[in-house]
Amino acid sequence: MNHGPAWLGDGRVRLRLWAPGQERVAVDLDGQGVFVMNRLADGWFDYETEAADGQKYRFRINNDLVVPDPAARAQADDVHGWSVLVSPEGYAWRNPEWLGRAWSDAVIYEVHPGLLGGFAGVTDRLPALSGLGITTLQLMPVNSFSGSRNWGYDGVLPYAPAGAYGSPDDLKALVDAAHGLGMMVLLDVVYNHFGPDGNYLPAYAKSFFDEARHTPWGPAIAFGEEPVARFFIENALYWLETFRLDGLRFDAVHAIADNHFLDRLAAEVRARCPDRHIHLVLENEGNDPDRLSGGYDAQWNDDFHNVMHVLLTDETSSYYQDFADRPAERLARSLAEGFIYQGEGSPNHDGRPRGAPSRHLPPTAFVNFLQNHDQVGNRALGQRLTTLVAPERLMAAMALLLMSPQIPMLFMGEESGSETPFLFFTDFHDDLADAVREGRRREFAKFPAFADPQARAAIPDPNAAPTFEASRPSPGPDAESWRQLIATLLRLRRDNLAPHIDGASSLGARAIGAKSVQAAWRLGSKTYTVAVNLGEVAAPLCPAPAGPPLVVVGDRQLNGQIPPASFAAWLAQEP
Repeated sequence: MNHGPAWLGDGRVRLRLWAPGQERVAVDLDGQGVFVMNRLADGWFDYETEAADGQKYRFRINNDLVVPDPAARAQADDVHGWSVLVSPEGYAWRNPEWLGRAWSDAVIYEVHPGLLGGFAGVTDRLPALSGLGITTLQLMPVNSFSGSRNWGYDGVLPYAPAGAYGSPDDLKALVDAAHGLGMMVLLDVVYNHFGPDGNYLPAYAKSFFDEARHTPWGPAIAFGEEPVARFFIENALYWLETFRLDGLRFDAVHAIADNHFLDRLAAEVRARCPDRHIHLVLENEGNDPDRLSGGYDAQWNDDFHNVMHVLLTDETSSYYQDFADRPAERLARSLAEGFIYQGEGSPNHDGRPRGAPSRHLPPTAFVNFLQNHDQVGNRALGQRLTTLVAPERLMAAMALLLMSPQIPMLFMGEESGSETPFLFFTDFHDDLADAVREGRRREFAKFPAFADPQARAAIPDPNAAPTFEASRPSPGPDAESWRQLIATLLRLRRDNLAPHIDGASSLGARAIGAKSVQAAWRLGSKTYTVAVNLGEVAAPLCPAPAGPPLVVVGDRQLNGQIPPASFAAWLAQEP
């Protein structure tokens, strides 16, 4: 790799740094001294030395600026301090033959490692998750960030696991334990921006950023610069190869706005890992299906979440206004075709068109969810659906999620009906802490519930430690009912849907009531039909499937209709 330490054998390490335009770069080896690095072509500097695992180092730019290695594999303390050499041979893998699982097997469980006790705490929970039928763990970003608590999207050292979560070997042990249970592990990575505290790149590598193009976080990253593109492509390979992760989820690629880079990244990952099941998932609010016809497996389907949220809560403010009109019809389109917005004008974006046709894509190109870190945590008070929706209606919605051919994702705590909030939290200080807190409160001023300054003042301070502590998921009062429901549904999914999901095709979907939908797919040689009613009056099945249902959640008295707060599914052999 071009970026970061390279172990050469015989106890020698090569250190490299891209610092275009700088005259002098030196490496400070803790306990050994400061050594001038060799100046190479195209802005590169390197230095080869004898070193051992655990050696601390940092770089000095033109004698006056001291910075960590932007590709450090670990930090001694925080993101402002010493980087640490980590031997890639230090961990002895127990499941080295693991090659992964098919994407059609995926049932994803998203977690914030810090709230569950770090990498070791997540590892302890794996047997229970596997027992429920979870096949895929997805970690929110683990790269190093400023302070001891953060969602992870303010990371500034993309190669270094956050010390607050544990060591690199602790992360490897988590992945190893998951593989031993037959579970995949995906990692959320952030390639669209760096956090606001601890990012030294602008001070010595201005070419890393494109000042002519701006994002919500500042100047865009300059992926057209080869060393910049390599920094992120190598980062993806680093997580997949060094930590043996099974895939990556790429945060907000609409802010990357460089499809050539995205396609190149996917192609290189596929070329480097030809014998493994590697899964690449996008978040892209632009609803662009082109990436999903190439090297990427799937996209988070916010459209599904948003219309389900409208149907469950009747909330229609902010981006939910795009789904307020005819929500059952919109849900039907999502089940049959993936995206709801396929080029239509978005009311939330002043009528500007959003998306492109997606009906040609398979159901597995879409990751569906009722909740995730964004959709819960970006509420002012972080409420979960368990505090907003009657349990019988929410259980019917959960059945639709888990028993549809799309890839389902749960957010930590959903499996136990947790009612604790998931709040936005950081660990910034001084002026930055003030700016984040007040910016967060201003963000909600446009919502009627927070129009009053006193109401906004009650929004939890992201930097306060109690905000973090309040976000730890704990089981709700109906925890056992939720666990039994999810375990039952996932067993049915495993036995009846998963073997036939590859190649599944839609047979259409329709609204059969104001809050009711019926949809069908061809699964192998069988027809699979589902019906859900999130409303308060029964809806007629159209047509009523023949034969007994595979599963019913809610009122079992169907009689040619789907009762309120109910879900049913049928699997029938085609004639």
